[in-house]
Order: sequence, then structure tokens, then C-alpha cells
Amino acid sequence: MLLFFLSFLFLLFPSPSLSLNQEGLYLRQLKLFLSDPDSALSSWSDRDSTPCAWFGVGCDPVTHSVTSIDLSNSNLAGPFPSLLCRLQNLTSISFYNNSINDTLPLDISSCQNLQHLDLAQNYLTGTLPHTLADVPNLRYLDLTGNNFSGDIPESFGRFQKLEVVSLVYNLFDGIIPPFLGNITTLKMLNLSYNPFSPGRIPPELGNLTNLEILWLTECNLVGEIPDSLSRLKNLKDLDLAVNNLVGKIPISLTELTSLFQIELYNNSLTGELPRSLGNLTSLRLLDASMNDLSGPIPDELCRLPLESLNLYENQFEGNLPASIANSPRLYELRLFHNRLTGVLPQNLGKNSPLRWLDVSSNRFTGEIPASLCEKGELEELLIIYNAFSGQIPESLSECRSLARVRLGYNRLSGEVPSGFWGLPHVYLVELVNNSLSGPIAKTIASAANLSLLILDNNRFNGSIPEEIGWLENLGSFSGSGNEFSGQLPVSIVNLKQLGSLDLHGNLLSGELPTGIDSWKKINELNLANNDFSGKIPEGIGRLPVLNYLDLSSNRFSGKIPLSLQNLKLNRLNLSNNRLSGDIPPLFAKEMYKSSFLGNPGLCGDIEGLCDRRGEGKREGYAWLLKSIFILAAFVLVVGVVWFYFKYRTFKNARATDKSKWILMSFHKLGFSEYEILASLDEDNVIGSGSSGKVYKVVLSSGEAVAVKKLWGGAKKESDENDVEKGQFQDDVFEAEVETLGKIRHKNIVKLWCCCTTRDCKLLVYEYMPNGSLGDLLHGSKGGLLDWPTRYKILLDAAEGLSYLHHDCVPPIVHRDVKSNNILLDGDFGARVADFGVAKVVDSTTGKPKSMSVIAGSCGYIAPEYAYTLRVNEKSDIYSFGVVILELVTRRLPVDPEFGEKDLVKWVCTTLDQKGVDHVIDPKLDSCFKEDICKVLNIGIHCTSPLPINRPSMRRVVKLLQEVGPENMPKTAKKDGKLTPYYYEDASDHGSIA
Repeated sequence: MLLFFLSFLFLLFPSPSLSLNQEGLYLRQLKLFLSDPDSALSSWSDRDSTPCAWFGVGCDPVTHSVTSIDLSNSNLAGPFPSLLCRLQNLTSISFYNNSINDTLPLDISSCQNLQHLDLAQNYLTGTLPHTLADVPNLRYLDLTGNNFSGDIPESFGRFQKLEVVSLVYNLFDGIIPPFLGNITTLKMLNLSYNPFSPGRIPPELGNLTNLEILWLTECNLVGEIPDSLSRLKNLKDLDLAVNNLVGKIPISLTELTSLFQIELYNNSLTGELPRSLGNLTSLRLLDASMNDLSGPIPDELCRLPLESLNLYENQFEGNLPASIANSPRLYELRLFHNRLTGVLPQNLGKNSPLRWLDVSSNRFTGEIPASLCEKGELEELLIIYNAFSGQIPESLSECRSLARVRLGYNRLSGEVPSGFWGLPHVYLVELVNNSLSGPIAKTIASAANLSLLILDNNRFNGSIPEEIGWLENLGSFSGSGNEFSGQLPVSIVNLKQLGSLDLHGNLLSGELPTGIDSWKKINELNLANNDFSGKIPEGIGRLPVLNYLDLSSNRFSGKIPLSLQNLKLNRLNLSNNRLSGDIPPLFAKEMYKSSFLGNPGLCGDIEGLCDRRGEGKREGYAWLLKSIFILAAFVLVVGVVWFYFKYRTFKNARATDKSKWILMSFHKLGFSEYEILASLDEDNVIGSGSSGKVYKVVLSSGEAVAVKKLWGGAKKESDENDVEKGQFQDDVFEAEVETLGKIRHKNIVKLWCCCTTRDCKLLVYEYMPNGSLGDLLHGSKGGLLDWPTRYKILLDAAEGLSYLHHDCVPPIVHRDVKSNNILLDGDFGARVADFGVAKVVDSTTGKPKSMSVIAGSCGYIAPEYAYTLRVNEKSDIYSFGVVILELVTRRLPVDPEFGEKDLVKWVCTTLDQKGVDHVIDPKLDSCFKEDICKVLNIGIHCTSPLPINRPSMRRVVKLLQEVGPENMPKTAKKDGKLTPYYYEDASDHGSIA
């Protein structure tokens, strides 16, 4: 009876392990080997008879045998499971975007029926297994975004059926091998973004006659484009961008009539564009920008039905062919930084959905075509630095899609159309340096998204309308050198986002409105050369981040508010007014004398500023001068002797023959190299790192500059690290000089000049005082930083980094003039985001901390720095990711609460164990939680331990922009359809002044 009962129970409740077939047992074993923190494999139940209903498992509908495993985006971790190869009918494996690590095992070849293998975006390392070529039916191989290194195995030339191979974003460092030309079945070959050794494009690739897509972006290619590529008759997409290719664009390429997209940007190609490009009847996208191409833009090319044409930063000349306006799908035309002349086609935009037009920095003349926004899709209109004339077309005032308008530095005249002032989506309007006239229309009230309004050096007149105060997003208003009159509107104090107000050189009058202290984000206030009167408001001294104040050449009267001493000013100018009384003690110094000249009633302790007080002091202190004269003489003699003996060696070392200094200036200088050299004292050191020291030098004019002195001197031959370090400093010096010397950008610090001798190099920068991110987040007002403010800080900093990385050099310094100063310093791998609120000082010495000290104490340094001693964009992105985590969590990068962890590890651990609510700052408004979580994910992505898995800074900018509200300005992007790795928004590089 008992045996019968047990048999009955066995039939009623069969053993789970006995009910699952053999393939299910293999997969159950696989589940045990993988880490699954998100329980993605929770449906893999032992109670099922087959695994066919399990997540990610595909089966043959008849035999129920497993044919595919797709566990993409499942957050799985562990080594590649060779156990899968026991599934005899398995044809497809995808572990896309997981954490599969270790090496790809040699026994991968046992997956004999495998046709599709996708292991992209994982953490695989080591060399590629040569046995992959022994998988006879493999057609699709995607290993993008891993850390494979070494050479591509020679066995790869034996593939018999392979159609797609993508090895993008790995660490292959050999050359692109010629034997890849043996895989004649290939339809797509993508080797982009690998640090290959310099090498030519193998001519053997011309044997791949079935090839449709060839992507070799940023592969360190040199030499000329081989004619053998003309045999690729099926090629639709050719991407050879960001290499070092030279020579002409081969005419033979124009035989590839199937080409849809050609990417040749950022090379060193020369010569003219072949007229036979007109033979490419399928061509829709062409980017040959950032080369050294010359000659005219062929009419034959412009007659093609192009969708996107990018030829910026070349030396093209002549007219833009009128035929370009006939392209029915043209949405992008970027031609900036060339030598083009003549007029723009007057029907440009009439027949096409033109979205982005940038012809800046050319020699175009004539009127702006009225048809540019005919289809109602124009978002960016950039025509700065040309000779356009006439009026702004009335039709643009109806272009509601416009978001970014830059018409500056032309010869435009007449009044601006009323509707143009009130475009609802525009966030940047720049009309600087034209001859435009008339008032700012009241319709500006409708420009709800306007952030930057730049009207300098025109003939605008009339009063500034009250409606200007309705623009709650306005961050910068610059209208200097015009004829504005009347009082400032009372409503202007409502601009809570205002970071800069520059209206100097107008006819404005009256008293400043009350409530100025509401401008909590303003860092520049310039109202010089107007007719303002009354007292200087006390509220100016309560502006927390103001560092530039110029109220000179007005009719201000009364006393200087003592509250101005609360400000941390880079510039102060109250000269040529009617001020009286005493100068506040903090400013009663010789270095501020020029700030107070031309105020007859103003007195202070500055010699020559007020004779009456000066005489009284001379009488009062005459007895003291007599009594200390002898002592002073004695001290002088002793001091000279002591100085001579104690610092003779130091002086000799510093007294490099000044005749050997070479000065290279990039701006008009008001100082000499000798004034700089005389001030490089240890007391002036404000920073120190592996590349050198940084000094603050106050010039005789009262202005300050920052001087970076790179380490120099002879290196011991036996010390390879020192030799390598010396070469690295030379590279840093050349990179900084080459980049910052030519850049003119409002968010990037000026490089005034460089001074060099054989063994010493000095870089002289515009000086920016800095404070720390910690001061903002953890100081007395830290909790008041709302989420929109933190988000704006991140976006501005990311855009600045992105701009500098577009030049392919490490970032030196970035500054956001809208909210405050931001410093990102390349020294010692530190990318320190600092905001001009309070200086970062050492609690022991009271001196400012160096960048390297900040980096070392706050964990900004990417983990790979420990073994590479090199920094690059990926290092910056890690550091920026830490900044993101700081702003989301309001925690320091290192904290005793973390124990041995840093902020990055603490965030990851806390997320896994407690959830997101225990990570984000509880002071942040919960209504922003969804956006905050998205930004947190971006920070985690940026701080990936493996550099290859961190996004580019351009990608970070786009991710951050996607988080913001729908009315936030979006950066223009490529819509190339085929190439997902397109280097986006190249226009910004050339057209930001």
C-alpha cells in the first residue's frame, strides 16, 4: 500500500528535474554560471518540459529544438558560456549589451551550426580566437564595444560564408590585414574606432565585390585612397572619416554608382572635387569636410538629389551652384569656413525641407534668400562672418521652427521684422555687428525659449520693452554699442536665469530698478558709457556670483555701497561718475586706483586720488616717518646682503638670458614677457601637477593672468619614465598652444601668449578664480541648488568638453558664462569642475589647493590612469561621470561613510542593495525623479571601469539633451540613416565665435 501511495504521488507530482529535456538541462546549468542581478532568467523554470517558453529562447516550431538564444540588454555577467555549443541546432546567439567578460574561448568553434553571433557591448578581452574561422556556417559576427586587442587572426581569411563583421570600438593595434580581402562573401566590413598601427587601406579590399558597407572610421589610415576600391560595384556606404588620408579623391570612386553615402571628413585630402561625382546617381549624403580641398563646388554634384552636403573647413571658392536649391530632399547644407563668394541661390529652401544651413565664414554677398523656411522646417540659420546685405526677410518672422539664428558680422540693415523677435522656439538670436535699426518689438514676449540675445554694435534705438522681463529663460542679454534710450524696464529684475547683462555704450538713463538682487545667477553686469544716475544699489553687493562689474562713465552719485566688498570680482570699474565719500577699505589699494578715477568727491588711501586726505595723513604721520627712517635703512642693507647670499643660486637659475625668450602672442597684449618672468614666485603658485605649476600673476595694470610653467630640464637617460614624461609635456605644450591659440570661443579661456626657451615653456592664460563643486553642493546654500540648475550645470559643462574634444585634444579649460565659471583642468588626469563661488583652500596652509591635490583627494581620476599614465577623452568622461554622480547624490567623491569605496562604487552598491531612492539627493523635488534617474544612468555609463564602454562626450551631450524638457534646445544631428557612428553636429566647431 505504501509503495502504491508513493507511486501515485510520483505520478501526480513528477520530479522537476525529470520533466525538463536535455537542452533545458544545459540551459539550466548555464543559468547557474551567469550572474543575473535583474532576474532576467526568472522564467527559466525546471517545471517546464522544454525551454521553448523561456525568456530569450527560440525553438523550431516542429521539433521544439532550441535554435536561438537572445539575452540582449539583460544585465548578465560572467564568461562566455561554451556550454551553449552543446545545443546541436543552435544557429543564433546574442548577448548584446551585457557584462560578458574574460576571453572568448577557443572552443567557440564547437558551435558548428552557428550562423549569427552578437557579443557587442560587453567586456571581452584578449585576442580573438583563431578558431572562429572554423565555424563553417557563420554569417554574422558583431564584437563591437569590447576590449579585444592584438592582431586580427590570419585565419579570418578562411571564412567561407561570412557576410557581416563588425569589430568597432575595440583595442586592435596591428594593421588592417590584407587577407580580409579573401572573405569575398562579405557585405559589411566595419573596423572603425580601433587604435590600429598607421597603415594604408589594403588594396586587396577591392576583391570584396559583394561589399555594400565599408566603415573604416578612425583606423589610423595613411596614404592615398586606392583605385582598387572602384571594383566594389555594390558598395552603398563608404566611411573613411577621421584618418590621415592624403592625395586627391580618386576619380575611380565615381564609378561606384550604387553609393548612397560617402564620409571622408577629417582627413588631409587635397585637390578638387571630381566633377564626375555627378555620375553617382544614388548619392544622397556626402561629407568631405575638414580636409584641404579646393576649387569650385561642382555643379554636377549639386544637380544630384542630395539630402545632406557637408564641405565645411576646406578651401572651396567660387559660387555655390544654384542647382543645389533644386534638391527635393535637402535638409542639411554646411559650408562654413571656406572662400565661397557670390550670392546664395534665391530659391534655396523653396523646394526642399531645409533644416540646418551654415555658410558662416565665407565671402557671400547679396540678400538672405526669403525662401529658406518655405517648408517650415528650418531650425538653424548660421551665416556669420560674410557680407550679406539688405533686410532680414519678413518670411523668417513666420519660421516658427527656428531654434538657432546667427546673422552677425554682416552688412544687414533696416528694422528687424516684428514677428522675428517673438519666434516661439528660438533660443539663440545673434545679430551682432550689422547696421540694423529700430526698437526691440514688444512681440519678444512670445519668445518663451529665448536664452541668448546678442545685439551688439548695431543701430537699435528706443527703449527696451517691459516684455523683455517676461523671458524667464533669458540667460544673456548683450546689446552694447547701440542707441537704446530711456530707463531700464522695471520687469528686467524678473529675469531669474540672467547670467550676463551688457548694455554699455548706449543712451540709457535714469536710476537702476529696485530688486536687482534677484539676479542670483548673474556674473557679468556692464552698464558703462550710458547716462544712468542715482545711487548704486546696495543689492548689487548681494549678487552671489557676480565677478564683472562695470558702471563707469555714467552719472551715478552718492557713496559706494560697502556691500560691494562681498563680491569676488575679476573686474571693477566705477570711474568717471559723480561718486563721493570714502572708498570701501577692501578697494582702497593702489591696484584698484583706475577703478575710481574721475570721481572728484571720492576719497581714499590711494595716493593722488584725493589730495585733501593725503595732506592730512602726511602731517599726521610725519613723526612716524622720521623715527623709522634709520631703522628702514638698516633693514634694507641687511635684507640686500641676506637676499644676495641666500637666493643667489635661485636667482641665477631664474635669470635665464631674457634675450633668448621667444614670445608668441595670440591676442593684443598689454604686458611683456619680462613682467611675467619677474612674478613667477612660489608665493604666487595656485596649482601644481605632473605637467607643471600654475601661477597667478597680477600685472601692473591690476589685471591678473594665470601662467602655467611646464616642467622642463634634462632627463636622465636611465630613467625611461622621466624621458617619456618629458616628451609628454612637449606634447601637452604643443597641443595647448595649437588649440587654444586659434580658438575664439566665449566658453573657453583665452591663451594670451606663450613664452619659450630651450628648457622652459610658459603658457599665459586669462585668469579665472575658481571654487569647488563641493562648495555649491555641501556649503551653507548647497541644498538650495534645485534640479533644473544642476541639470543646466551638467549640460553646459558637457557641451564645453564636447567642443574641445571636437579638436581631438585633451580639454584645458572650459567656462560657462551663463551660470558661472567652470574649470576643467587637464593636469594629472584631473578634470575638476569648479564654480566661482569660493576658492578651494588647504585647511592647514590656507593656500589654494592644486588641481592634482583636488583630483587625488576627490577621486576624479579614471582607474586606467594607474597603469597607463595617460589621459584622453575617455578619462575626461569618467571624471565628468563623477561630477554627474555628485550633482545627483549631493555627496563628495570620497566620504568616510563609504569606507574603502569611492562615490562610483558606493552608487553601484547602493543601487543594487537598496534601490535608487537611497542614492539620489532627498532634497531634490520628486517631480523630477524620472529625469534624475536618467541622468544617474548617464553618470554610471560614464564611469564604466573599461574606457571602451564609456560614451563619447558628443554622445553624453545628446543623452543629457534628451533628458531635458521638450522645449530645451536640441543640438542638430545627422540623419544619415546608415552610419550610426556619425560624428555629429560638426557645425559648432566652425561657427561658434
